[in-house]
Amino acid sequence: MTIFPDAIKRRGPWSLPNLLTYGRIVAIPALVALLFWPRDDWMRWCALAIYVGAAVTDYLDGWIARAWSQQSAIGRMLDPIADKLLVCALLLMLVADGTIHSWSLWAAIVILCREILVSGLREFLAELKVSVPVSNVAKWKTTAQLLALGFLVAGPAGDKVLPYNTQIGIVMLWLAALLTMYTGWDYFNAGIRHLVEEDERAP
Repeated sequence: MTIFPDAIKRRGPWSLPNLLTYGRIVAIPALVALLFWPRDDWMRWCALAIYVGAAVTDYLDGWIARAWSQQSAIGRMLDPIADKLLVCALLLMLVADGTIHSWSLWAAIVILCREILVSGLREFLAELKVSVPVSNVAKWKTTAQLLALGFLVAGPAGDKVLPYNTQIGIVMLWLAALLTMYTGWDYFNAGIRHLVEEDERAP
């Protein structure tokens, strides 16, 4: 007797971890649509609820894939893409509605540039069949980033429940940006090292 139905434990593109990843991608246009009305408190709270669900799936899909041995190539490809799409879309919307403004724009720019840098490096290193493991600092960066975006998505609506909610989000965004710079340098350094080694092996 199995604890989980075969339909849930199936492998391949329709496995549960991949379905959670697909759900995170589908949540992005819903979040963007809700943030088109940034002054409507209900829209903010609905956006926050969807965002929390998407952030939880970011943890669950990997955990379930490992626990149930459901790792797949499509999951490995889509999981980081879904994360980057979610972060970039939210940062753009939060800048557009003025939640992120003034000097805090630099924190958003640093995070966006790092995402592009890491995507390019991962693509290059994949061609060399080189993988760069995720460091503990990168995990802290992701946690700080997810928390910062949660506070900022709640924004003015959250300020009515938790004083200085938006300011807390901005401080955490700067913390995420600093960690982003550190981890971005790690990835860049690893990429440059492999570039030099590849050139030295060239005839």
